[in-house]
Amino acid sequence: MKQTLHHHTQRKISSGRAVPLGATPMPSGVNFAVFSAHADEVFLLLFDSDAAAPTDCIKLFRAKDIWHVFVHSIGPGQLYAYKARGRYAPAKGMRFNEHKLLIDPYAKALTRKYRNDPSGRLYGYNPQSPKKDLVMDTRENMCKVPKCIVVDDAFDWQNEKQPAIPMEKLIIYEVHVKGLTQHRSSGVKNPGTYLGLVEKIPYLKSLGINCVELLPVQEFFIRQALIDNGLSEYWGYNTLAFFAPESSYASGCYPGCQINEFKTMVRQLHKAGIEVILDVVYNHTAEGNELGPTLSFKGLDNTAYYALRGTHLERYRSYVNHSGCGNTINAENPMVVKMVVDSLRYWAQIMHVDGFRFDLAPVLFRRKGVFHPNAAFYRLLLREPVLKHVKFIAEPWDMSTYQLGKFPRGWSEWNGKFRDTLRHFVKGEPGWIRETARRMTASADIYARVKRMPFNSVNFITCHDGFTLYDLFAYNTKHNELNAENNKDGSNDNHSWNCGTEGET
Repeated sequence: MKQTLHHHTQRKISSGRAVPLGATPMPSGVNFAVFSAHADEVFLLLFDSDAAAPTDCIKLFRAKDIWHVFVHSIGPGQLYAYKARGRYAPAKGMRFNEHKLLIDPYAKALTRKYRNDPSGRLYGYNPQSPKKDLVMDTRENMCKVPKCIVVDDAFDWQNEKQPAIPMEKLIIYEVHVKGLTQHRSSGVKNPGTYLGLVEKIPYLKSLGINCVELLPVQEFFIRQALIDNGLSEYWGYNTLAFFAPESSYASGCYPGCQINEFKTMVRQLHKAGIEVILDVVYNHTAEGNELGPTLSFKGLDNTAYYALRGTHLERYRSYVNHSGCGNTINAENPMVVKMVVDSLRYWAQIMHVDGFRFDLAPVLFRRKGVFHPNAAFYRLLLREPVLKHVKFIAEPWDMSTYQLGKFPRGWSEWNGKFRDTLRHFVKGEPGWIRETARRMTASADIYARVKRMPFNSVNFITCHDGFTLYDLFAYNTKHNELNAENNKDGSNDNHSWNCGTEGET
């Protein structure tokens, strides 16, 4: 194969340091460091603008599994991305493709929203080949890919203090940043944005809540199937960059403004006595299965970042799918676990969030493929002083297991049994009085027997999954036809009652 990557730069460079990972601005330049255990070479590409060709292509130095370089005389605002050279052998788990531009897993901001492209250039393989992902695609894709931004963490927090509300006093309001204010009826100046949410703080206070749980705000990717149907990745459960706030929720027009706008939102919520919990999706990434795009992790080290499976001859071609979204992160790889914990520390320490709700949390608690409350992820969390007082809430199930009541002490859990039981009871179904009494008395049958506290149960009736509270009394069955999936998406177990008439009345 013809090699297309060549080191070229007029800038002064030096080897730099292997820590910390990511792009770190310093007085005389920026240090870049990225993990890849199996690449042959890794290159840093620098850009003057999002649409321009790269000005520099810099071959990185290697220290064990970390690739690094220090570039002098650049700073915050510099645009960059990576390319990696190595074997393309999907049957063995290797998906390196030097033609594909890659997002830094530690990128703190992207220049713009990342969505799939119908040309197929975001894929590491040739979509037209009958051999599918076994044939590498050699087309370049630089103009299709947003660039990473070197970020300065400085911000005027105006002596803001985090509310530090005890878990047992928390009243959580799940909210979508865009959905709260995007409709004109919200009456805000900045609809569908972080700053728009700030304008609604008086409304949030009027509800009596003291905590907002934000649906995913880490930068996510829009899949082609949704684009083809005129839809968007509205909920945001398709994360690409775990350190970067979602760029489409910013009201400003300059690259990177999403960071300060997110911080402004958090600061103003804290000033109003409202905590901020993030719904985080570390269980999978936006790259999908073996037929998904190559955006970051696949192209940097597929075998390290993902849990793989396959047949005898193609042992590592396919992906374990505990998430139901095509892939599952490899939570038994120390560098992947480190990335997740580093991301949590960043959001807590630099972005000042108060806690995290983990989507499909059992994925992170696996040891040798099965759930274990003392998994590597949890052990590393315990050693992180910044996260000592952060709130952790688990969605205690994934596509393969249900672990309500089995997470470590100090963790709280979404109590799905409370939700289902109260729905049955309110619906008037017979035989639910005793079970309802258990749920209304802190689910002691689940938590007390393992010496956990009532506040370890996060009780709820509705959330973003399934029916809204209105839907529970308007529909007997789901009606998701507008999602263009033949009403197959979403749960059928909503335990609802239409009060005699299906739909609007």
